[in-house]
Amino acid sequence: MNRKRVLFLCTGNSCRSHMAEGLLRSLGGDQFDAFSAGAKPAGYVHPLAIRAMQELNIDISHHRSKSLDAFTGQQFDYLITVCDNAREACPTRAGAAEQLHWSFEDPAHAPGSDEQKLATFRRVREEIRQRLERFLATQHE
Repeated sequence: MNRKRVLFLCTGNSCRSHMAEGLLRSLGGDQFDAFSAGAKPAGYVHPLAIRAMQELNIDISHHRSKSLDAFTGQQFDYLITVCDNAREACPTRAGAAEQLHWSFEDPAHAPGSDEQKLATFRRVREEIRQRLERFLATQHE
């Protein structure tokens, strides 16, 4: 069986795309190879994204923020933009057979205390998880 290659793209590659990559690796089993990149990489993975994912026993602490350029010349079955800015920054398929757009709030800009910010990361994580579950259901049809 050929594993489908999926690249998640957001603006900073610090939160949403890493959570999506980790979730797909966890939920997709051996059917997918998941990657993430940013249109303008922040240079770090947000500590609250790491913490929110640890709550699901998914370790993204070893991930690094990287540019879409790191994947130049590679082929993907899906390029999935997870924010509107990334979709605008990447109007072409960038080596992907199919491009999808899933817009999620950027939890890195959540206001409030650390606990309130973490609640936003958890909510966005769950929105991504639910969207991935719907995506995975269509892969078996």
